[in-house]
Amino acid sequence: MTDTAPWITYRPELKVLDCTIRDGGLINNSQFTDDQVRAVYQACIDAGIDYMEIGYKNSPEMFPKDTYGPWRHCHEEDMRRVVGDHSSEETGLKLCAMADAGGKSDWKNQIIPAADSVLDMIRVACYVHQISEAVEMVQHAHDLGYETTINIMAISIVADAEIDQALEIVAKSPADAVVVVDSFGNLYREQIDHLVKKYTKAVEGTGMDVGMHAHNNLQLAFANTIEAIILGSNRVDGTLMGLGRGAGNCPMEILLGFLRNPKFKLRPILDVIQNTILPIKKDFDWGPSIPYNITGQMNRHPRSAMAFREGDTPDDYLAYYDKTMADI
Repeated sequence: MTDTAPWITYRPELKVLDCTIRDGGLINNSQFTDDQVRAVYQACIDAGIDYMEIGYKNSPEMFPKDTYGPWRHCHEEDMRRVVGDHSSEETGLKLCAMADAGGKSDWKNQIIPAADSVLDMIRVACYVHQISEAVEMVQHAHDLGYETTINIMAISIVADAEIDQALEIVAKSPADAVVVVDSFGNLYREQIDHLVKKYTKAVEGTGMDVGMHAHNNLQLAFANTIEAIILGSNRVDGTLMGLGRGAGNCPMEILLGFLRNPKFKLRPILDVIQNTILPIKKDFDWGPSIPYNITGQMNRHPRSAMAFREGDTPDDYLAYYDKTMADI
């Protein structure tokens, strides 16, 4: 990077991860069709994206199959039905799934050896009080031959002292990356600066990367992802057309348009958005809106805004605002 314009330089070590199917599964109970998942998979390959998160490794007991689609569990037979005998060496794309700490994943039984799976990486998601279990999960996946990350969620509501202690534990783990996760879409540039620098210092000398996963409640997901890149984050997430829970995520089409890596191709992304993602808009609500903006400003989980948007008066912004203020 240069000192004068680090945002226009090319960093070959910067890796882009598409989490459309995983994060987008939070708005439709992971009920994507095989054709939809296959289209996203092929687009990621054609666009030169580094990783695709194909879903969750969540427990079928907690997330039963009669309610949740196959991408909430990512059983091997379901993934292979769509991606065949996927090979990252042949396609240039690595596949990953997210396993939640806190009892949502039966990780000791659900995660099979990497040699027997189409998955290349397991991303472990946890809240700060679950960090000990998360590290145990990472060690388990690492021992089975996977790349791993730790994604500490809802970081905007965690005190600095708790973050420091969690990162001290993470730094001793075999994780390949630790990810700043702005779950509530609450953070501003100055806070991104503070967190990325804190994470980077904590894992200095370990070989661990720092990543960024941004939500768009304040319409800052792309800007905050750029800021993280400028500060040296080498793992960044995006979704097609921002598809994701509530206000959604950093839009992949904007992110790839910003990056200067010649291997990334925008046309396959626009193709899959037009023909696969845009039609989903007819049935599901996501993306920036005033209720999500309000939860972002207040540093709250967007679940109340999601419920309101699913009601009979999704655009009665005054009603949502007044109810939210009354609940404080």
